[in-house]
Amino acid sequence: MAREDGASARVILISNGEKKNDDVVSLEKSNTCKKEEADDHQDNHLCHPNKIPRWFSEDCPIWPGQAHFLKVEKILFEGKSEYQSMMVFQSSTYGKVFVLDGALQLTEKDECAYQEMITHLPLCSIPNPKKVLVIGGGDGGILREISRHSSVQQIDICEIDKMLVDVYKEFFPEIAIGYEDSRVMLHIIDGNVFLKSVQEGTYDAIIVDAFDPIRPDHEIHETPFLELVAKALRPGGVLCIQAESLWFKSLHLDQLFPIYQQIFKGSVSYAWTIVPSYPSGVIGFLLCSKEAPYVDFKNPINPIDPNESYGVARTPLKFYDSEVHTAAFCLPTFLRKGANKLSKK
Repeated sequence: MAREDGASARVILISNGEKKNDDVVSLEKSNTCKKEEADDHQDNHLCHPNKIPRWFSEDCPIWPGQAHFLKVEKILFEGKSEYQSMMVFQSSTYGKVFVLDGALQLTEKDECAYQEMITHLPLCSIPNPKKVLVIGGGDGGILREISRHSSVQQIDICEIDKMLVDVYKEFFPEIAIGYEDSRVMLHIIDGNVFLKSVQEGTYDAIIVDAFDPIRPDHEIHETPFLELVAKALRPGGVLCIQAESLWFKSLHLDQLFPIYQQIFKGSVSYAWTIVPSYPSGVIGFLLCSKEAPYVDFKNPINPIDPNESYGVARTPLKFYDSEVHTAAFCLPTFLRKGANKLSKK
């Protein structure tokens, strides 16, 4: 398990309504963590319905008719928390891979394209962000990227599963290094519950990495979650949330934009990035601002120097810069007309 120095993130564990400080789950001692059993059955576990042993396949009903295969060199960890099952394996070409309930979450090879974009698209679009909330994102990669912004004074993160955080610290230290930023406070609590306790207008930016990609029929729209997010943002504050890939028909920007314009009453934009290990190789982001002042997401007014802004990260930015920022909002012809018309409303 990665050590937690005095300067590292503070941890609040909430269990049955009671707070416990710095309560750390031991990966070695947990009954649900079975590293020693992993090698005994990896051939059986890693078989696609077409029976291709020692290959991992994500065959998800959300995106029917396709599957992405990764060759497995070795299973490094398998375990189960009270919420979900987890697996870490060494792949042949994508480095270490984290899998949650059978769904690929990230790989060492391309995580930068996702983490950097979901973080810097919103934070570089507003001047001097000071308070940032992350919901989900338990791997710590978004925290790593937020740490590059010197103006930020407070970083809160809500992650319901403490074991997930510890697994990332153990097997992905270059990503989970975000927890070492002293500005970070980890709240082991459901994001909805946390938002209900937040004072109105607290945050400059909220980054949500806790749901399947947003679509018009997403279950999130049947809950008060987005209203709670809007309440927690200051006027001119911004939300960035993972949205469906532009290659899937379920995206429907013409249906999605009005939902967020009605709730946040500011600008709404769609951006995208390339993540080869994700379904279709592309993932989208929905960015929204709350009321006035108007936020022009396409043109970063708070640029970050890719060669100097490290924060707690050990390496410079690998994917994001101001040119990539602007380019991320350039949509293909089949999406452009409707999105441009809606974003100007």
